Amino acid sequence: MIDPWTLLTFVPAALALNLTPGADMMFCLGQGLRGGPRAAMAANLGIALGGMVHVGVAGLGLGALVAAHPALFDAIRWLGVAYLLWLAWKSLRASGLPDMPPVSPRRAFREGLMVNLTNPKVILFVLAFIPQFLDPAGPILPQFLLFGGILSLGGLLVNGAVGLAAGGLAGRLMRSARFATVLGRLSAVIFAGLAARLAFLK
Repeated sequence: MIDPWTLLTFVPAALALNLTPGADMMFCLGQGLRGGPRAAMAANLGIALGGMVHVGVAGLGLGALVAAHPALFDAIRWLGVAYLLWLAWKSLRASGLPDMPPVSPRRAFREGLMVNLTNPKVILFVLAFIPQFLDPAGPILPQFLLFGGILSLGGLLVNGAVGLAAGGLAGRLMRSARFATVLGRLSAVIFAGLAARLAFLK
């Protein structure tokens, strides 16, 4: 049983973090622009699932292994950088097509999941943030999952709203070939920017 006062402290802090523009929000924005509202929500769900995987891993104590072994951290990080650059390259190539194919919800979900799972900074953030609210006298894993679930739910709501807004805009403009070209290049810039953020931020 989580202390209600602890929850009242955690929820506003988690919401403030969710409202701060970051990689997840930018990714949902990009997927919404490329594939519309359904793709945006699919990407959002993939990101949320990836976040819960990180929460579970951190709760089981495996996150400490990543934090203690820089080589493992770097291997995961550079895998994430390579994946984001590959997405950027695909978007840039698609921007030259007469009719840029929209991203499907299934693909958006898969890409959102992979982008989150290959970002080891997520698990380090979980290890730094959630333990501040844990009761060491209680079971740790259920507390991790509860607090992580609240964090993921906030992300679903905030990132989903951003993605849906972008998806609605894309749906109205997608008939324009010029817009499709600009959209592909914009998506490429977003993915490349996320790759640079993951590569250079310590």
